Amino acid sequence: MRDPVVHLEGLSRAYSAGTTAAVAALKSISLSIDPGEYVAVMGPSGSGKSTLLNLLGLLDHPTSGSYMLAGREVGGLDDDERSSLRNRYIGFIFQSFNLFPQLDVIGNVEVPMLYAGVHARERRRKAEALIEMVGLTPRRHHRPTQLSGGEMQRVAVARSLVNDPLLLLADEPTGNLDSETAEVIAGLLEDLHRRGRTIVLVTHNSELANRTTRILRLRSGELQRDGAAA
Repeated sequence: MRDPVVHLEGLSRAYSAGTTAAVAALKSISLSIDPGEYVAVMGPSGSGKSTLLNLLGLLDHPTSGSYMLAGREVGGLDDDERSSLRNRYIGFIFQSFNLFPQLDVIGNVEVPMLYAGVHARERRRKAEALIEMVGLTPRRHHRPTQLSGGEMQRVAVARSLVNDPLLLLADEPTGNLDSETAEVIAGLLEDLHRRGRTIVLVTHNSELANRTTRILRLRSGELQRDGAAA
């Protein structure tokens, strides 16, 4: 039996607020996410969704508790170790795309492989294949300013997959898109799930959340519900 991709025990995060008491953004979260699950994280603003995603993505450190990624405790790792693990095992899709304006589509998709030390020929091969998968081959030499919002998000999806991550984290991936374009991105995520990807998606969109297999609902930093999507 394989280890969960994510296993949290009592994970908490508090932020210092100057001279006042620390603010608890996340309070003793315990859960597991198995390989191939497609999980939505929902809740009102300030509920802890982004904090949870940042902790899962090794972009932040918990105040207390345990986080095991694919069976490995990551709480005691230094910044270099966390960065290496993040690049190898975690892919990110952001609401704001986070593309490099000076690079074309191929260059943007190749960026994580540069950090991973992948040879130029292999970088190009993988980038071309993923660009084809998201339907952007005719646009592969365009820069972000020449792309629509939906096309930029498809570039971000391709980029998130180049290092074959164990865990794909998506933060409001349809939040800046019109409904027709959002449907394209939602379909891409569903296709990735069918291919066996483990995906954690933060969203305010209940329709998108109901296309996942499991929904976590947060409120005031606490996990209030963990159950199957509708």
